[in-house]
Amino acid sequence: MKREFVPQRLDVAAFAAEAAVLSADDAVPDYSRLAQELAAPAPEALVHWEATGEQRTGADGKAEPWLHLVAETTVPLVCQRCLAPVDTLVASDRWFRFVADEATADAEDDESEEDLLVVSRDFDLHALIEDELLMEIPVMPVHEVCPTPIQLSSSDEDFKAAEEAKPNPFAVLGALRSRKPEEGK
Repeated sequence: MKREFVPQRLDVAAFAAEAAVLSADDAVPDYSRLAQELAAPAPEALVHWEATGEQRTGADGKAEPWLHLVAETTVPLVCQRCLAPVDTLVASDRWFRFVADEATADAEDDESEEDLLVVSRDFDLHALIEDELLMEIPVMPVHEVCPTPIQLSSSDEDFKAAEEAKPNPFAVLGALRSRKPEEGK
């Protein structure tokens, strides 16, 4: 009989032992930290994800739980050129090896190429999915071609005209300096 696994309270060791697979299409607003990064609300956007458990033999000959996570979504982010929303694909495809405790994770982290997590009977897979997607958000999302012309100057003609009408502060100082002391009285 196959066990039913719940993403919010995943028994990682049992999930890997059964080589189980979980997948879903979740609404982006269900991931609150991800939703905060968006340029506009995206109630229709979905996070497509799939998690696969696997056991591999470790260096000590014992079985180790592994998790393969693939997640992706397309969300509106702020274009760094025109500041308008740009639909951006955010995707992650990673393997995680689970270890017994934090001390083991800390000790093996430097030599390990894979990501290490602590095995748990109530692991929050949704939190991991959200973390991975947040780390994959591009630093500078941009349109291929921005929908509106990009203003390349920081000022407009009215601003320049107002600046030209002001007297030069150094000219005013120069006029004060050239006066003779008796003229100032």
